[in-house]
Amino acid sequence: MRKLFLGTMVALGFVSAMNAAAQAGPTMDRVMKAGEMKVATNSGWPPQSYLDDNNKLVGFDVDVANEIAKRLGVKVSFETPEWNVMTGGRWHGRFDVAVGSVTPTKARAQVIDFAGIYYYSPYVFVVHKDSKAASRSDLNGKKIGVETGTTSEDYINRRLEIDAPGIPPIQYTLTPGEVKTYADSMLPFDDLRLGDGTRIHAVIAPEQTAQNAIKNKYPVKILPGDAAFKEPLVVVTDKGDPEWTAKLGSIIQSMKDDGTLSKLTTKWYGADYSK
Repeated sequence: MRKLFLGTMVALGFVSAMNAAAQAGPTMDRVMKAGEMKVATNSGWPPQSYLDDNNKLVGFDVDVANEIAKRLGVKVSFETPEWNVMTGGRWHGRFDVAVGSVTPTKARAQVIDFAGIYYYSPYVFVVHKDSKAASRSDLNGKKIGVETGTTSEDYINRRLEIDAPGIPPIQYTLTPGEVKTYADSMLPFDDLRLGDGTRIHAVIAPEQTAQNAIKNKYPVKILPGDAAFKEPLVVVTDKGDPEWTAKLGSIIQSMKDDGTLSKLTTKWYGADYSK
């Protein structure tokens, strides 16, 4: 989940998502002709998207992608590229859309477009259940784990600037002693579960990911108090087809209006994160 939002929807590449174009562009033509929408997402980020015990890709993002395809009247196929590939644009038709809990950023707006916000996520501080820490101030000088290339890494390095409606300014009140980065969202939790300070003292992660770790018996807890920050998450398209971006934007809006996104966030996260 990741990074920053432009001040205007046009600059961000939302391309009039509230007013879908009459024609949906070459990507729509390709999707309809194939009868299939190719979706980029993650494979190891529960409960957003992950492989279950039957090696089947499941999760919130998977359900969202399937619902979008259903409303287009096509099937869906998934690919799970590396994060920088999914958010780097220049897909050359490899994917038609990315549904991977991506945060809109100024840098990404140069190479990809954002069809619309489909939910929001607070980032929280997570510690081992035996930790004596009672608030974020107790983590000053400690070893903090974050997934690389994410807003949590930007936050801990004090370079995160979220500019989105309803998102409060970032409050940098934590000074780590050391920052340890990980290539996968669950790897810092795997280190944290070994013990308080064994490898790290805390993880900064989406609340949904932290709650899922607790649900799966990780010996961790969320520190009480306000979230580190909150961010919007968007459905992503490649540059060059504003009609397709607008078409997806209209579908996302309809999923908000009819309560589908509320139901899906509640199904996977136990609460409504769609607003």
